[in-house]
Amino acid sequence: MVPEANSLYQQACSAEYKEDYQTAVEKLQQALTLAGNDVMIYTKLAGVYSEMGEYDKALETYSKVLELKPSDGYVYLSVGSIYENQGKYLEALQAYNKVAEMCPEYLYNYLNIANVQYQLRDYKSAIENYNKFLSTYSQHQDARENLASSYISDGDFDKAVNEYNTLYTKNPAGFKNFSNYGLALFQTKNYDKACEFLEKAVEANPDNTSAHINLALSYQELNKNELALAQYDVVFRQQPSLHSIRFDYANLLADMGQNEASVENYKIYIEHFPEDARAYQNIGIVYKRLNQIDNTIANYEKALELQKDSKSADLEEDLAECYHLKHDYANALKYYNEALATKKDDYNLRFNKALVLHAMKDYNGAIDLYSELLKEKANNSISSNLASAYVSLGEENLNAQNYTLATEYFEKAIEGGTKDSFAYYGLAKSYRACGIDEKATEYYEKAIAMSPDKTQYSKEFAEFIAKSTKAPDVKSSDIGEGIKEISLSMDSVRAGELADEEQNKAYIAKGDENYKAKNYDMAIKNYQDALKINPSDEVTLLKIGNIYKLKKDSKNAISFYKKSIVVNPNYADGWFNLGLVYANDKNNNKAKEAFHRVITLNPNYGYAYYALGIAYEQDGNTKEALNNYKIFLTHSKDEATSKAVETKIKTLEKWRN
Repeated sequence: MVPEANSLYQQACSAEYKEDYQTAVEKLQQALTLAGNDVMIYTKLAGVYSEMGEYDKALETYSKVLELKPSDGYVYLSVGSIYENQGKYLEALQAYNKVAEMCPEYLYNYLNIANVQYQLRDYKSAIENYNKFLSTYSQHQDARENLASSYISDGDFDKAVNEYNTLYTKNPAGFKNFSNYGLALFQTKNYDKACEFLEKAVEANPDNTSAHINLALSYQELNKNELALAQYDVVFRQQPSLHSIRFDYANLLADMGQNEASVENYKIYIEHFPEDARAYQNIGIVYKRLNQIDNTIANYEKALELQKDSKSADLEEDLAECYHLKHDYANALKYYNEALATKKDDYNLRFNKALVLHAMKDYNGAIDLYSELLKEKANNSISSNLASAYVSLGEENLNAQNYTLATEYFEKAIEGGTKDSFAYYGLAKSYRACGIDEKATEYYEKAIAMSPDKTQYSKEFAEFIAKSTKAPDVKSSDIGEGIKEISLSMDSVRAGELADEEQNKAYIAKGDENYKAKNYDMAIKNYQDALKINPSDEVTLLKIGNIYKLKKDSKNAISFYKKSIVVNPNYADGWFNLGLVYANDKNNNKAKEAFHRVITLNPNYGYAYYALGIAYEQDGNTKEALNNYKIFLTHSKDEATSKAVETKIKTLEKWRN
């Protein structure tokens, strides 16, 4: 470089230092006029253009440098930086790759490459290059934070947590990325710790809507519903049109029992995200809770439509049950069949299908299913329904004058232990039509004994006796004698019933004895023997449920409690104990429904209020918990429990304040 050019070059450097970029450009251009194609001057000029933000001129000048010195890899470093500033990340990556190829010793280039790969959403490659860089420069905080962000973007939240933990442990005072750390902790289900850092995030930056959202979700997972609700309020104040979180918000409201508000928010969410099947399913659940079955069905069916090839058998079952409740048996059967295509061995599904077939008068179909189920497991309810189906088939064939078939079905019903006197009456009529008078007489007498109030049975039997070939010249006075004989026969049957009643009491007493001795399996057997005599004894069904509850067999406990309230829908003890099992299984919604039913049936059932208080407290609904605890105290005569509840009330009220 000639002295004059060198002088101009130095003047340009001085001007650049003073940020007088225009003077620097002029001096460098003058120097080029004197020195010709000087690489140093061109390089400096390109750098000045870059500092001025005139990136196109800078790139053009760097091209000239590369023409003169194509082996200078570090020029590509500057070129890559310009492209990165322009947001041209592909071009930047190409330039940085050239640096890596030509200057492999320049390890800082891994950071450049990783940064543009992150911008290009090539997170796996970015992670690889951040790690290469950190293997040499392990203390580089920005690189480690970028690595953590890359892990989050790639969905590897465990590794993100590790990186943020390293950063926080080394420099807790200087750590600022509370929001992302909290997000990573939330995604790894470490909700308590997520709350800790997300609380720091919103404290440091109250306008960080994303942190408020993640904090709400974390509280929600911990059942801290009131705290979650407060965070959602902040979010909607900051961004009223942020409808993407309405789904989770509606879920929270549903969990808190705010059903109407929940429905409104599901509707808003669906308006903006009409293809999300989950929303239709969840709003359907809330509608069912509100006893709006038509709305439930409409939303369940929309959810199924959107699920297409990934249809949920559980949803199909729910739909079937809704149609079943409406007595729309055709649609109920359709969805039971669809659910069974996936859950072909499900016992309850098949039982419900059998009930629908029974209601549709497809008695043979119902009988096949009932029989199949009974082979798998003894069940008094199914046995009773099977017998009922046989009675209905018998009646159909009796009316059609198919007496042989009618006889067969009535006999099967009786073998099944039916308590329906019509089976005996129908069998009597069938035998009478077939001319088997002795059998006809036997079953007329049994029918009359079972239902002495049904005068048709006695009247018809008297007529039968009058017309019998054994008494061709029957007088009216003889009919009276016949009635007396029938009455005597009825007394005999009643004596048999009394014997059954005594046997029933004996089984129950033995069951109670074994229960007290903790011989639970024997107690269950005793109670089941009693139920064979009287399958509609809700108290005995409850006792079996209680044993299964003690044995922590929730499934069977629930089954017998449900049977007790099927037998007697107004049986408050059955509902209460059903609620306790649901509560133990952490199914608070069903538990609350059961306890509310108890209170509806018996407003003075004190312990139902206590149990409700516990359920609401576990849901985070302190207000309702307190209300129920206080009502309990007005009913309680248990001093120890009352004192414990009073202490609990004080604690909750202090916490609320």
